[in-house]
Amino acid sequence: MPLPGAQHPAEAVGPGTAMGGRRVPLLLPLLLPLLLLPPGGSAGGSCPPRCVCASNILSCSQAALSAVPTPLPRFAAVLDLSHNNVSRLRADWAPGRLAHLHALLLSHNGLSFVSTEAFTHVPHLRHLDLSSNRLRALEENLFSDLAELEVLLLYNNEIASVDRTAFENLGRLRKLYLGQNRIARFPLELLRDGSRLPQLALLDLSANRLHSVPVGELQALPAWLRDRLYLHANPLACSCPLFQLVDRGHRRRLSAVVDFQEELRCLPPAATVPVGILSLAGQQPLNCSEAREAVLEAHLGDTVTLGCDTRLRGVRQRHWLTPGGERVLEEGGNGSAALLANGSLQLRALRPEDAGTYACWVAGPLLNETLYVELLVHNFTLHGPHDTLNTAYTTLVGCILSVVLVLIYLYLTPCRCCCCRGAEKPPAPRDDSINSSVLSTTPNHAAGVPGEPCRSHSASAAGPGQNGRFKAGGTPQPPPRHGPKAQRKVSDPDSVSSVFSDTPIVV
Repeated sequence: MPLPGAQHPAEAVGPGTAMGGRRVPLLLPLLLPLLLLPPGGSAGGSCPPRCVCASNILSCSQAALSAVPTPLPRFAAVLDLSHNNVSRLRADWAPGRLAHLHALLLSHNGLSFVSTEAFTHVPHLRHLDLSSNRLRALEENLFSDLAELEVLLLYNNEIASVDRTAFENLGRLRKLYLGQNRIARFPLELLRDGSRLPQLALLDLSANRLHSVPVGELQALPAWLRDRLYLHANPLACSCPLFQLVDRGHRRRLSAVVDFQEELRCLPPAATVPVGILSLAGQQPLNCSEAREAVLEAHLGDTVTLGCDTRLRGVRQRHWLTPGGERVLEEGGNGSAALLANGSLQLRALRPEDAGTYACWVAGPLLNETLYVELLVHNFTLHGPHDTLNTAYTTLVGCILSVVLVLIYLYLTPCRCCCCRGAEKPPAPRDDSINSSVLSTTPNHAAGVPGEPCRSHSASAAGPGQNGRFKAGGTPQPPPRHGPKAQRKVSDPDSVSSVFSDTPIVV
């Protein structure tokens, strides 16, 4: 029911209705602010021409704009300028500070220039879309004013060079899309230690001009980042390290490999047609071998750390299972196995029984994952870079030394009686009978001088045999002869056997 004396609002402000002489309706003060706003406007500012405003969202898409419209309301949180003709983004595109703006969309504009001071007035920007433009380079410190930026879309441009400082101060960046450009080298050292882009979880470098990538550095990246590192549709040169990197990703079911394995191709040496990277296993000319996942080698007594290289972020719980079936649940265990704060397993004073396959069980926010690490323990110690002899080498050196010592013993041992050959005594008198010379225990004075260490081995003197034994039957001495053969001696039949006597030779 209308109030007494009040008119309908349509009559109060209708055409040809005058307010003079009539009472002002009670609802008119409430309707005037809304009636004075331009179409699509809202309280606190005005909507730019050819734009549609809804609350704090400004949509100026497909409005044939050649520059950013002005004035922009300060309460704007989302600004969509896509599909226009804004070719240059200068530092003064936003005259005032837009403290609430968190999303800026500038795709499909033919944008070829972005000032290094273009984002000074939007410090809280979290989403920036510069895709499908004509940008050719990412200059030094281009995005350094966007400390809160989380998503940066730069795909489908003409970018050929990327300055390593272009992403400086982007500590919150999570997704970086650089696909479909002309990049021949990307500074992957930005990802090496995780200090430049610590929150980065997706990097798209697909459909560029990359001929090679640092495989060692990529393999050292955490699995949750390798899971979203897209390198497909690049003219990569085939190599076995590249194959093993992709093969490990395929075994781990990483999305960047499984979802685009048909587009992961490379160019073999002296070839013009690219082939699938995963088809290089056992194929000529490279003949690459399949990669083994997480194999660690160590030596007895070493301390090693087994990493739990999970592709899940936000892990809530994890534990390790040793080859013997023992569960390691708590940090800082008292035994040889201890769980570290980062989820790795540390093994101290390795023993042969520590070898085997270890399993790391990880519970993530949405799903679980189990990782396996194979540990090989060599059965010798390795204390330093100079201690490189193992058991086989030690055995070989010992055998060689033994052979050398035997040769020295056989050929270089001096004769005991070499010193006595020059002082050989004359033969014994002929009046000594054969029996007396053989059986008599009285030493023959002609055999040698008492006190000398050795006796003459002349066949003319019959004496004790070698080793102190007497010869049972000596060889009779013929009478002396005169002539050229007078000095010929009768050979001793035991002289050969005496060489092999059991008397040890004293050196």
